[in-house]
Amino acid sequence: MTPDPALRIDVLKLQFNNPIVLAAGTAGYGEELAGVVRLDAVGGFVTKAVSCDPRQGAPPPRVAEFDGGMINAVGLANPGLDAVCRDHLPWLASHVPATRKLANVVGFTVGEYATVVAGLERALGANAAALDAFELNVSCPNTKAGGLEFGADPAALRAVVEGARRETLRPLFVKLSPTLPNIADAARIAADAGADAISVVNTIPGLAVDVDRRRPALGFGTGGVSGPAILPVGVLATWKVRQAVSLPIMGIGGVATASDALQYVIAGASLVGMGTAAMRDPRAPERIVRDLSSWCKAHDVSRIMDLIGTLEWPRT
Repeated sequence: MTPDPALRIDVLKLQFNNPIVLAAGTAGYGEELAGVVRLDAVGGFVTKAVSCDPRQGAPPPRVAEFDGGMINAVGLANPGLDAVCRDHLPWLASHVPATRKLANVVGFTVGEYATVVAGLERALGANAAALDAFELNVSCPNTKAGGLEFGADPAALRAVVEGARRETLRPLFVKLSPTLPNIADAARIAADAGADAISVVNTIPGLAVDVDRRRPALGFGTGGVSGPAILPVGVLATWKVRQAVSLPIMGIGGVATASDALQYVIAGASLVGMGTAAMRDPRAPERIVRDLSSWCKAHDVSRIMDLIGTLEWPRT
């Protein structure tokens, strides 16, 4: 698939062949999807979580579908920092060179984020092309603050971003939850602390019930809601963050068509993450890229970048 120049997006000195990025948790560490999804057809992908120590994650079942999308409780399962550096970075360094690669970083204390970023940076010495940027998932519970999400605590959010910033010169995306009381304020704090870009949104907490068993559909009980149901939530969060900061934004949530992706771009996103639709149909990301190209040609748009943040708010 030859890249369409009209879809090229330049973000933080990184060239993305198009704005479509596979969201964290949906692309593994790249190699798992290499024979299923054409990774060179998307602009980039975010790896699944990387934590200091290995995590088994939540008990099965971990995923359930409902009419509006999907609910999942994976529990940030991952093999841990050492295994990712040893087993996955070499593959990332030698494959899909034209596709941008971001590592999703999680932690359960403020210091763990910096530890993971520092560990990945050390390993990148021998695998320099493996990663282009980091995405800090600040929706994790701070175990030293009673489980309060890092993103919901201004001091903890600032400390996480500042700590990670000291460990890398690569771009830092900070991923915020849609349940924050003021997502614009959180974006401002992240920007002031050294973030280079903002990702919005993460999943929304929810509960799906198996009515025959009268038990939760997921082994953990509650989970994160994704898919078409959260599209308007993500678009609104993107617009709010665009009004608050001048940083690039990756808009995520509910993208299943080119029209969905364009909503995010017009609301202010430079990049558009997709996950649930790609899990349902691995051909969906490539199809959306083709449809975006067709839309731009039909509407005489020579650069999709020119659409970013062009939403005209109604006068009241």
